[in-house]
Amino acid sequence: MPPTATLSASSSLNYLFPIPPSPSSSFTSTPSPTSCYFHPCTKKFSSLRFKPNKPNMTRSAVSIEKETPETERPITFLRESEGADVRARFEKMIREAQDSVCAAIEAVDKGGKFKEDVWSRPGGGGGISRVLQDGAVWEKAGVNVSVVYGVMPPEAYRAAKAAPADQKPGPVPFFAAGISSFFLRFCTPRTHLRLLCISIIDTSRRMLLKAQKKACDKFDPTFYPRFKKWCDDYFYIKHRGERRGLGGIFFDDLNDYDQEMLLSFATECANSVVPAYIPIIEKRKDTPFTDHHKAWQQLRRGRYVEFNLVYDRGTTFGLKTGGRIESILVSLPLSARWEYDHKPEEGSEEWKLLDACINPKEWI
Repeated sequence: MPPTATLSASSSLNYLFPIPPSPSSSFTSTPSPTSCYFHPCTKKFSSLRFKPNKPNMTRSAVSIEKETPETERPITFLRESEGADVRARFEKMIREAQDSVCAAIEAVDKGGKFKEDVWSRPGGGGGISRVLQDGAVWEKAGVNVSVVYGVMPPEAYRAAKAAPADQKPGPVPFFAAGISSFFLRFCTPRTHLRLLCISIIDTSRRMLLKAQKKACDKFDPTFYPRFKKWCDDYFYIKHRGERRGLGGIFFDDLNDYDQEMLLSFATECANSVVPAYIPIIEKRKDTPFTDHHKAWQQLRRGRYVEFNLVYDRGTTFGLKTGGRIESILVSLPLSARWEYDHKPEEGSEEWKLLDACINPKEWI
């Protein structure tokens, strides 16, 4: 019997260009880099936030304008004045990453095809949302690209920055772009390349994490240990006392780094997804499974849902700025499960996984 799941995955790459509030505001903002979550499987290459070169956005009365469906993909979603800067190269890179990931998934699925929705906004920006659903291998896979302009309300700013509740910024014009939320049925990287495994499979886990470490080490040997700990700390379900998955990397607000370096780093992370992830799917996709395995997968999906809807800053940011709801929630699974007071049998594979989620480990 072909499996419906062995691992789980999600990933996103977003980056924000916050525009400082007006001098009359009581809040003083600090420039933020793009955070890069690279889930290959909540979204995100975390975001990489780059400093804006020209804080010339016009404030609007709403957070984000309502999207307009389009029949064709535009060459770019950027405003005309931004065609030559780093934003344009970033958009080009993430759209190429979307194409390569979708092509690889369709090739392995051998039947499922992505549905594509293209949308734009009157004030600039837009996106391409692609979802494959009920395929032969993937139950659901979403790979979305968005370029968004708008005014960030205070609560959205606090969500995006994890700022204290008592910090009172005024509305902050912003620009955000990224590839977000590819939630795959088998393996959950959110680079986060955050692993959310049904069982602890050493070779698969190590392959994904080594790919992340290799990408990090090309730029700074301190990146991997730093971002690995960041990942463990970020993907923490406080009310459960456990992490959402087994590990990965996460980074955000890298203000002290050069934009060109961050773009190169994000590109390296994006290009590492297919060669690291697809061989695992090819190897595991026909592994037999039981109803017991399926029930455990459903319970772990429940943890994913809890984290995304309660704690994930990307999800909160999207909801508070009035973003496109189908894109924001695309990583949520088709089905999940909650059992009262469920406890796996001590010593079982499920128990080992839960222990690793409660007590993070150094896998490589």
